[in-house]
Amino acid sequence: MKLERDLIEGVLETLRTLPDAHIEPAQSASGRRDKGYDARIDLHIGDRSICLLVEAKRAVYPRDVRELVWQIRRYMEPGAPDASAGQRVPLVVAEAISPGAKELLREEQVGYFDSGGSFFLPARGVYVYIEKPPPKTLAKSLRSLFSGRRAQVLHALLMHHHKWVNVKELAEQSHASPATVSQVMTELERFDWLDMQGRGPSKERLLREPGALLDAWSKQVAANRPPALRRYYVPATKPLDLPGRLGRALEQHDVAYAITHEAAAQRYSPYLSSVSQVRCRLTPGRAADEALGTLDARVVNEGANLAVIEVKSSGELLFREKLDDVWLASPILVYLDLLRSEGRAKEMAEYLRHERIGF
Repeated sequence: MKLERDLIEGVLETLRTLPDAHIEPAQSASGRRDKGYDARIDLHIGDRSICLLVEAKRAVYPRDVRELVWQIRRYMEPGAPDASAGQRVPLVVAEAISPGAKELLREEQVGYFDSGGSFFLPARGVYVYIEKPPPKTLAKSLRSLFSGRRAQVLHALLMHHHKWVNVKELAEQSHASPATVSQVMTELERFDWLDMQGRGPSKERLLREPGALLDAWSKQVAANRPPALRRYYVPATKPLDLPGRLGRALEQHDVAYAITHEAAAQRYSPYLSSVSQVRCRLTPGRAADEALGTLDARVVNEGANLAVIEVKSSGELLFREKLDDVWLASPILVYLDLLRSEGRAKEMAEYLRHERIGF
C-alpha cells in the first residue's frame, strides 16, 4: 500500500508540472472490486478533462503486459463503472517497468509511470512522453543478469539458441550451477523471450528471441566501464603475423587465451583492410608473463600492437573457436567487445553480427 501511495504521489507531482494542469485528489478504489483498478485521478488540462484509471504493480515485464491489457479492457468497456466519466485513460504505475514492457504498453496506448520518473500519457489532445533512466532496482537487476556466472548462462543460450535445453544441460554448457541457471531462466521468462515445454526436471526452454537478448546485453555493455588493458609492443612482428606468434607462445606455456576485438572479427568476417592492434583475453599468472617474455613484449603507454585483457575465470573464455591454429573468442563476445572499442569497431561489430551471428 505504501508503494502504491508513493507511486501515485509521483504521478501527481509530474502532472502538476504540466502547463495549465489541475488535478483533483486521487480517489482510491480499495474495497470496490467491481472497479477493477486501484485508483482514479481526474486531470483537467486546458479545456480537456481526463479520467486516469490507475493500475498499480511492483514490477512490469513483457509477459505481464498481456494480462494487464486484458484486465484494462474489461474496466474500459462502455458498461463498466466510471464509463460516464468522459475521456478515460488507463495508467499503469510500477516501481520498475522494463524497456520491453514500456514499448508494448505504448503500442497498446496504455499510459505508464515508474519510480524513475518515466511517464507516458496517450490522451486525445494531451500527449506526454518522458523517458528517464531506469530506477535503481531495475538497473541493479539488469547489471546482475549480465555479469558473472549469469552472463555465462546467457552466453550458452545465445550459442545454442536453436536448441531446446533443460537446466542440467545448460548448467554443464555454461559452467554455472543449476540454481544459477534456474534464476536466469526465471528472469528471461519475465521478458517473454523463452518458449517452454515439459514439466519438472525435464522442462526445456528454447530462446525464441535471441536478437532481443543480445540487444539488451549490448545496451548493458555500453553502460559499463570497459575492462582494463595491459598494453605491449612486440618488436619485429607484422600485425597479420602477431596472432599466430602469440598463440604459439601461450600454448607452449599452457596458457588459456582467446583473441578478440578487431583481430578476431577480421578472421570471422573480414571487414577492414588491416588491423594495427591485437587484443587478447588470457589467464594471468607467471606462465603468461613467461610466454610474453619469449616474444620480447614490452609494456608501453603508446604505440602498442598488443593489448591484454586478464580474465578472472575460465568462464570468460567459453565457446572460443580455433581458426587457422589461433583461438578466437566466441563471435558473441567479440561482438560485445567491439561495441566498447573505438574507431570503426562499432561498424565492424554490426557487420560481424549480420554476417556471422545472424540475429
